[in-house]
Amino acid sequence: MKSNKIYQVSTLQALALGYTRPVVTVEEMLQNGDTGLGTFENVDGEMIIIDGVCYQAKQDGSIVRSENSAGVPFAVAGSLKNGRMIEMGEMKDIDAIKLALTMIIDDDFGLNSIHVARIDGWFDTIRARAGAPYRSQHVTLKTILSKTQKDFSFEKLYGTLVCVYFPDYMDGINASGWHMHFISKDRKLGGHVFEAVMSSGECLIQKMDRIDIQLPRDAAFDTYALKQASNDEIKEVEQGGN
Repeated sequence: MKSNKIYQVSTLQALALGYTRPVVTVEEMLQNGDTGLGTFENVDGEMIIIDGVCYQAKQDGSIVRSENSAGVPFAVAGSLKNGRMIEMGEMKDIDAIKLALTMIIDDDFGLNSIHVARIDGWFDTIRARAGAPYRSQHVTLKTILSKTQKDFSFEKLYGTLVCVYFPDYMDGINASGWHMHFISKDRKLGGHVFEAVMSSGECLIQKMDRIDIQLPRDAAFDTYALKQASNDEIKEVEQGGN
């Protein structure tokens, strides 16, 4: 039976505590999946991998195609090649979208498994954020984003939510629950999503049965006390804007 692997770079605990050095390149990420999300060296914007192409959401919500040589301190990617397609209706907010996705995976007895999904649809509203590069060591992600991130909104557009789900027992390795980034169909707008209103869409979703984690190789990684990462702070950063 063919295995469905998700590839992860570093851990969210390390990123939360300020490990923002490059671990792999964008080129290496794209060798391990066609769909994913993450960030870039020094938290330089938000990463969206879709259709095997990597994009970078900038501080103003604009999108550029990433250089293959760009450094990646934290990201996840997997393949949707064998995914299941499901129609989705109107969703009043991001909590409704997350609940609908969770019900999909629960029907498949998948709450203890990692999932990758993309939702292509019409969105009445997307509220998102992205930051600018901030070179540091041992400065928490919350502090970095408080200095660099900007919030922005998009209205009445077609685009894609790239979604990743991790079960709660993996909290810290990644954020438990759903994590979403958005990119418009014309590949001009996007970011880390903390609110969304959808009028209609379709979801392609894939259950993962294996995880491959590439930990940082340099000695600086071992100076971080990863257990000290605050789960409450991680949740606040992942789910909120300014």
